[in-house]
Amino acid sequence: MGLCLGKQTEGGDSEENVKFSGGNVHLITSKESWDQKLVEASGDGKIVIANFSATWCGPCKTMAPFYRELSEKYPSVVFLLIDVEELTELSTSWEVKATPTFFILRDGQQVDKHVGANKSELEKRITAIIDSTTQRQN
Repeated sequence: MGLCLGKQTEGGDSEENVKFSGGNVHLITSKESWDQKLVEASGDGKIVIANFSATWCGPCKTMAPFYRELSEKYPSVVFLLIDVEELTELSTSWEVKATPTFFILRDGQQVDKHVGANKSELEKRITAIIDSTTQRQN
């Protein structure tokens, strides 16, 4: 399971985030946009997947295309991307210790967490939450 525990190289401007986003992935660039997306998702009864990553992190780069694919495969889920370097206070408040870290949220509250670049495990967790939410609604 690949993960980054700290910045390993210098550089990497915010333009690199474009490679990380796309599909139905929403790039979060402020605490306000984070709050807004969580409120919107809660209001719509949607699950949120929050990907805390970094442009310099190899495993994050590996997960980026897969994360975009997931966002297109599960359109009923809100996929967010947070750069830990850009939003350090938000990352700290969520106690992100390694990248990538994925939080699965329902009504703004954490229901699951996945750390690392294990694609199949991440998708398994997402589908389990989707299935449990679907069963709750029936």
